[in-house]
Formats: sequence, C-alpha cells, structure tokens
Amino acid sequence: MKIRALLHNNTIIVTNYEDAKKLYDTGFYGKPLGIEKPGKEEWSAPLILSRLEALYLLEKNIIEVYRLGDTKPLTAEDIRLLMSRKELLLYTVYRDLRDRGLVVRSGLKFGAPFAVYRFGPGIDHAPYIVQVLGSDEEMDPIDIVRAGRLGHSVKKTYVIARVDGDRVNYIIFKWFKP
Repeated sequence: MKIRALLHNNTIIVTNYEDAKKLYDTGFYGKPLGIEKPGKEEWSAPLILSRLEALYLLEKNIIEVYRLGDTKPLTAEDIRLLMSRKELLLYTVYRDLRDRGLVVRSGLKFGAPFAVYRFGPGIDHAPYIVQVLGSDEEMDPIDIVRAGRLGHSVKKTYVIARVDGDRVNYIIFKWFKP
C-alpha cells in the first residue's frame, strides 16, 4: 500500500506518524517536523518532503500525493508543474544519485544544493558536496577554487554535476600536492 502525502500551500506532508518514520528510516527522506536531528530513536511527527523527494517517491510508486480535500491523487507531471526550471535540473541529479543507492540531503550549509552520503546522516558523514550546473551554465575559475577549498576544509569531495538533458556527468575535484 502506498504512503499518503498531502500537498498544502506548496508543502508536501506525510501526516501519518508511522508512515513518516518508515520513509525516514528506510531512505532518510524528508524532515520530521520539529525534530532537529532525527536518529533511529522513536519519534512521532509529520514528515515534510521536498518536491524533489516527493517526485522521486511518486515515480517509484512509494507515495501518493493529494491536494488537501481532493480524492484524486496528483501525477508526477502535476508535481513537475509546481517546480521551477532550476528545481527540475536539480531533480535530474537527485534522481540519478538516489538511483545509484546514495542518500541525498540538503547541502546548503556547505554552499551547494546537495550533501551526499553513502549510508545516511547519523551513520556516516557525507563524503560529497554536489553543485549542479545545466549544460548552458558556466562556472568561474575562482568559484571552482573557492568550492575546492570549502570541500577540503569540511573534509568532503567537491563534485560538479553537469546536466545535459536526462544525462548527468560528474566532475570530481581532489587536492593535488606535487
């Protein structure tokens, strides 16, 4: 049976606490409302999903999303229509990383859209910070140096994910000492 989520004011919420915990525990999806750093301990709270997470879970037939008061579920296309061009670009990378078995969380505190874990927060540290660029976007060399220094200072590998259509190419930066 699919997990039911509600779309309310552009926020996607799993209101059933057991379903919320199941989604978080099985893939580190969403953020439990009012819980700063959820772990494996017991908690009971609604789960707030990003549109990226909701679209991914919808495409994988794990959730159904309903508008508050509606009886007909939204389609993946309905969710895509809520997203900006940049969000759709981010989603291409999000989906690719998730399909590779990685856990993708917000990387905003590291100055990038994604922090990527092999196993998940609280289990390991995110080894990667991922920046996303469209095929028509450029990155200034000083931004690359700045990003590399940031990644090095927080002990994470800086990655640029370049999106061309549905294809994602990854460029990984590592420090080189001659």
